[in-house]
Amino acid sequence: MEEKYSGILRISAFITSNGRPAQGVRVTVTDDSGSIAAEGITDREGIVRPFALAAPSPEESLTPPPLTQDKTDNNEMSGSGTSDAAVFSGMPYGVYQLSAVSPDGQTITVSDIQIYSGVTSLQSLIFPGQSDDINIPSPVIMGGFPEKIPESDTKKLPLPEGTVVLPRPVVPGLIVVHAGVPTDTSAADYTVSFKDYIKNVASSEIYATWPREALKANILAICSFTLNRVYTEWYRGKGYGFTITNSTAYDQAFVYGRNIFSEISDVVDEVFNLYITREGLMQPLLTQYCDGIRVRRSGWLSQWGSKELADQGYNAMQILRYYYGRNIMLREAEKVEGIPQSFPGFLSQGSRGEGVRTVQRQLNVISNNFPLIPKLAVDGIYGPKTAASVRTFQQIFNLPVTGTVGFSTWYSISDIYVAVTKLAELN
Repeated sequence: MEEKYSGILRISAFITSNGRPAQGVRVTVTDDSGSIAAEGITDREGIVRPFALAAPSPEESLTPPPLTQDKTDNNEMSGSGTSDAAVFSGMPYGVYQLSAVSPDGQTITVSDIQIYSGVTSLQSLIFPGQSDDINIPSPVIMGGFPEKIPESDTKKLPLPEGTVVLPRPVVPGLIVVHAGVPTDTSAADYTVSFKDYIKNVASSEIYATWPREALKANILAICSFTLNRVYTEWYRGKGYGFTITNSTAYDQAFVYGRNIFSEISDVVDEVFNLYITREGLMQPLLTQYCDGIRVRRSGWLSQWGSKELADQGYNAMQILRYYYGRNIMLREAEKVEGIPQSFPGFLSQGSRGEGVRTVQRQLNVISNNFPLIPKLAVDGIYGPKTAASVRTFQQIFNLPVTGTVGFSTWYSISDIYVAVTKLAELN
C-alpha cells in the first residue's frame, strides 16, 4: 500500500436505549500488521475526530482486477450463472480493525473496515448492539458470492383480499432483513431503516470511488429491487416474517454494522424515494443486476458496465435504459412511511411558513438528545439561528454542511425526529 494515498474514517457512537450520543467511548484503529493507526475518544456528540488512513491507489477500484479460480465450496450457489468458479484477486482498499470500549466496559469490535483512497468511510457504533463482533466481508463486486437466481422483473399480485395491502408503492419506514437464505430458520433478522438498508447494500456491493452517475444508477436499481419486494410482500406472502434476505442468490448483500461511504450515502439521500418502472405500470421493477465480468445477463444492469458508461458521459437514466430498456421511467413513491410531513420544497434564510416551523420544532426535539444543536423559537422564519442549527445537525449526521434544508436534509431531520420521539415515548 502506498502511503501517499489515504481515505477518511469518521466514527460516531450512540446508545440504543435512548438514542443519545455515547460520550467517552475509547476507539482504537489498527492496521493489518496490528500496529495502531489511530486512537480517539468520542465527544459529547458521540463523535471521534476524523482519521486519515492509508489506502491503495484509487486506480485499483476503477478497473476490474484479473480473475482467479475460486476454491471455496458455497452451498448457496445455484449453478445458474455463466462462470461460477471465478473470483477476483487484488485489494482496492485498505483494511483496518476497530475496537471501541464504552465507559462502562462494553466492547464492540469491527473487523476489516474498508478504506478507499479519497473516500470518506462512516462507521456507526451502537451500544449495546445486536452484535458486539462485526465482520465485514469483501464487496460483492470482487466475486466469491452466490449468483442471483433469475426471476421475472414483475410479479403477479394477489387479489385485494390477499396479503398485499399497499394500493401504491410507498417507501417503508423499516426493512426486516433475514441474514441467510429464506429457509434458514436459524439466521438472525435485523430491523433497519429503509435508507440505512439501501446505503448498506450499495456499500456492500460496489466501489464508492466510481463516478456519481454510476453510483446513482446502481442505487436506483437497488431501491427498485427492494421496493418490489416490499410492494408485492414477496416473502411475507410466503409465510415468512421478513422483508428481504441478505443472500445474493435471492436478493442483495447486507452486512449488519458495516461501515458505509459518504459518497454513497449522499446519493441515497437524494434518490431513496424513486423507483424504476415501465410506462403504464405501477409496480417497481425487480431490477436484477450482475457484475458484468464474472457474470453477464441480458436485460440486467452490469455493475462494471455502468461504471464504464458513466466514464463515457452517460447519466444515470441513460445507463439504466441501456440495460433495462428504453421504455423504463422513474416514479416517485407516493409517501415515506412514518414521516410526519412530505418535503415542502427548498428552505433557506428568508424562507417563511409551516415548513420552517416543522424544521424548527423537530430540531428542538432532536436537540434534547444532541445538545450542541441550539434551541430555536418556532416562529416560521428561517433566520441565521435556524441556519446555524441546521448546519450543526448536518455536521453531526454526516450531511453536506450548507445551512439550508434541501430534500436530503429534510428527510434526515424527519428520520431522526421520529426516532428520538419514539425512544422518548418508551422511556
